[in-house]
Amino acid sequence: MSRNAVIPYALIAGIGILLVIVISFVGLNQQEAIQEEESGGEQSEQQEGGSGDGSGGGDGSGGGETAANGEEVYQNNCASCHGQDLSGGAGPALDTVGGKYSKDEIKQIIADGFPDAGMPPGLVQGEDAEAVAQWLSEQQ
Repeated sequence: MSRNAVIPYALIAGIGILLVIVISFVGLNQQEAIQEEESGGEQSEQQEGGSGDGSGGGDGSGGGETAANGEEVYQNNCASCHGQDLSGGAGPALDTVGGKYSKDEIKQIIADGFPDAGMPPGLVQGEDAEAVAQWLSEQQ
């Protein structure tokens, strides 16, 4: 009449581990789908905004393309601290940064960071830093 009490617990633990693994794979697939959907939506918004910037600024299509690229890099690397709409958050607001700093000064801040405000150096580099600095210098 004595039954081994460990067997039901081991069976439940095995089923639980199997469920966690299955749910993890399902979640990864959903995460990839969400990221693809978000990037598709951002690209269409930027294309609409980029064409308006290029034709209104008189720069030709090159100026609008740089502005859209700068905004995209900002959204991917900076918006988590400075806000999607430049309104600030963990970092300071950047909605009027173009009135305070030149493009070169903004690029230098991006390269060197801003330790007093908690911004690490080198988050964005190269052409991306150039594009973000250009885009931010136009924000006034």
